[in-house]
Amino acid sequence: MVYRNITEGRFISRPNRFIAYAEINGTVEKCHVRNTGRCKELLTEGCTVWLDRSDSPARSTKYDLVAVKKGERIINMDSYAPNRAAGEFLPLLFPGGDIRPEYTWGNSRFDFFIVSGTEKILLEVKGVTLEKDGIAMFPDAPTERGVKHLNELIKAASEGYKAYMLFVIQMKGVKYFTPNNETHALFGETLKKAASSGVDILAYDCIVTPDSIKINERTEIRL
Repeated sequence: MVYRNITEGRFISRPNRFIAYAEINGTVEKCHVRNTGRCKELLTEGCTVWLDRSDSPARSTKYDLVAVKKGERIINMDSYAPNRAAGEFLPLLFPGGDIRPEYTWGNSRFDFFIVSGTEKILLEVKGVTLEKDGIAMFPDAPTERGVKHLNELIKAASEGYKAYMLFVIQMKGVKYFTPNNETHALFGETLKKAASSGVDILAYDCIVTPDSIKINERTEIRL
């Protein structure tokens, strides 16, 4: 996945989940944040950020904040990016498969439905931006929706579907992935239940640049 109009800036503040202010070429700009998570460990005053410029006259903000530098690591924090990156990656994971985005099954809408040979596959994608001491974790805030998706995947697996939860780690160089039990213990418990109930849990890191993100290598998972 490649952004076409990336500009570097300096983060100033984030008054709410959707809006941030950044200094770009000496001018303070109001920006849209493409991530409603807390991201407090990422968006620190003065940090380097990268913003995708939009030329749409209908918008109230000219820029979308999509990536941030944390230490020496660039982290993509665009919540739309994991699905788009997964869409480019899944043909490698399921060669020859019929891959369809946004599929409703049961009481949930899953990110992908895949028909590969005789297998019918439901796959949900979760983007991971939280990192501490080189360990990638999800979620960074309680996610009832994430628990619901896991329970639906468990049900699907019991009815003969192949079911996958794919964690797209939006950075490179982490040691391993683990659920963030401190923030949402129920998600971690349900993830363990899913793994023991036939749901395949996958985690992949990404090669991230200021203007691109690409799924790269499988990452160790510790439940």
